[in-house]
Amino acid sequence: MKHLRERDEEGEQSLQRFHVTAERVDRRDRVLLKNEEERSVFEEVFDRQTLMILYSMSNNGLFSYLNGAISSGKEARVYWGVDEKNANVAVKIYLVASSDYKKRLHYVVGDPRFRKIRKDSRGIAELWARKEFINLQQAEMAGVRVPHPRAFEGNVLVMDFVGEDGIRAPRLYETKVTKSDYESIIRQLRLLYSKAKLVHCDISEFNILKLGGEIILFDFGSGVSIEHPSADEYLKRDIGNLNRFFSKQGIRTITEEKLFARISGKRERKIEATGAEQ
Repeated sequence: MKHLRERDEEGEQSLQRFHVTAERVDRRDRVLLKNEEERSVFEEVFDRQTLMILYSMSNNGLFSYLNGAISSGKEARVYWGVDEKNANVAVKIYLVASSDYKKRLHYVVGDPRFRKIRKDSRGIAELWARKEFINLQQAEMAGVRVPHPRAFEGNVLVMDFVGEDGIRAPRLYETKVTKSDYESIIRQLRLLYSKAKLVHCDISEFNILKLGGEIILFDFGSGVSIEHPSADEYLKRDIGNLNRFFSKQGIRTITEEKLFARISGKRERKIEATGAEQ
């Protein structure tokens, strides 16, 4: 019993140290807010159960420590972590307190891979982490360029870091794009549909990275199986977003109807190019 108490006390002390480190990192690397808001934002990300998950992942060697946030959104925050081999990792924490998940349940309901859905806030956050991990695995196995998924637990997902020295790779809109980039994304989407059997559902210039000339798709939380009843509508929306962005950059694009056929293989395969030549 004495040993058990000592172990519990040691675990509690370690958890408290992790909490202090997390708070320091969170305060240092985000825009300063009013005190009440700071505490609210911190507790939204690092609630006790999330801290315990991070502590468990750290003990299992997934990362040694966390640096600052590299991305922040309504649903999740992504932190730059470093593992025991000094390799960079991305640690994505889905916010338990976020209400946006419930508005996005249509990306889950109808997907045959996810039949049992807990609709409380933590249950949905944990589902989203698991869903993104599975989507990344399926995409990677199909040959799509994505961040390698390392592990997930609860509402936390650990992936390879895409970038160098803690600086993430630029998003597509932050780079000078070419026709080759457009064609590369089309190939990725085609692989995603035909081999991974997935639709990304959130393709835009904000969810595509470009590193060393290579295109990398990320942010797969919304992705659905092609068996989802709305999968083709989501694909058409992704195509529309893609074409709008590249057209604005003066890149010659393929009509949305032809591009849908090319990616899904559901209609004629002859490709006609339209739009303004760069």
